[in-house]
Amino acid sequence: MHDAVAELVHDGDTVAIEGFTHLICFAAGHEIIRQRKRDLTLARLTPDVIYDQMIGAGVARKLVFSWLGNPGVGSLHAVRRRIEHADPAPLEIEEYSHFGMVCRYVAGASNLPFFPIRSYYESDIPEVNRNIVPMRSPYEDGTEVYVVPPLRPDVTIVHAQRATVGGDTQIWGLLGCQKEAAFAAERVIVVCEEVVDEATVRRDPNRTVIPGVVVDAVVEQPFACHPSYAQGYYDRDNAFYLEWEQISKDPVALEAWLQEWVHDLATHEDYREKMGAARWDALRPGEQLSGQVNYGDYA
Repeated sequence: MHDAVAELVHDGDTVAIEGFTHLICFAAGHEIIRQRKRDLTLARLTPDVIYDQMIGAGVARKLVFSWLGNPGVGSLHAVRRRIEHADPAPLEIEEYSHFGMVCRYVAGASNLPFFPIRSYYESDIPEVNRNIVPMRSPYEDGTEVYVVPPLRPDVTIVHAQRATVGGDTQIWGLLGCQKEAAFAAERVIVVCEEVVDEATVRRDPNRTVIPGVVVDAVVEQPFACHPSYAQGYYDRDNAFYLEWEQISKDPVALEAWLQEWVHDLATHEDYREKMGAARWDALRPGEQLSGQVNYGDYA
């Protein structure tokens, strides 16, 4: 993880850590904090706790997003202080709808100059975001739609259950726009629970969401999504999200948490060990595992 972030994430980059509730790579965010990257534009459909931590640590100057909050709990207080009070510095924000963000990634992945979208009809978001532009249909009906610009991150980071050394990436369970964000990006880091051989991927090809041709680095990092989850490997740690509400409200407590759980630790392995075996054991799923599909003689 250290090497991938050091080589592929640069100061001033636009960085997208994607994954919709599921498979959010907190370990990559922590490594970006640990390496004290600066002036990043952070893009994500749902900037939840990981971006609160990163923005609280001072890595970002801008946030591009579509829904903002600590899931099921409330505000992201580190982000809120930056936006509402410029504390300790201003944070530029650029807001879209969920579908608007997805369309931006699709445009970036498809090398399109813009993407039309109907969901801004009677919305007030275009009034505060000049990148959402009305356009008349070139066809006979003359319907007016809005268009959004492509989003092409410098770096997209996705987490997956497994990947090959070559980067063929397999995901199952709840899926966001990881594929679109990866294809839209200049550079892609895939973090996975385990690296598997190519024969495993060939036996179960329908799970392959991202092909290795667009991947620049593969990092094997078990439990990298905590407190998010990886279906089949560990569950979501809801207690952590509740704890974060109190931590992020207090700038002193937030700074202390970042020091203890990020800066004072060299790797995510240290984070796992510090968290304690009992907590990890409580998050492991039962026996409802997702099995492989038998494709007959074509494996």
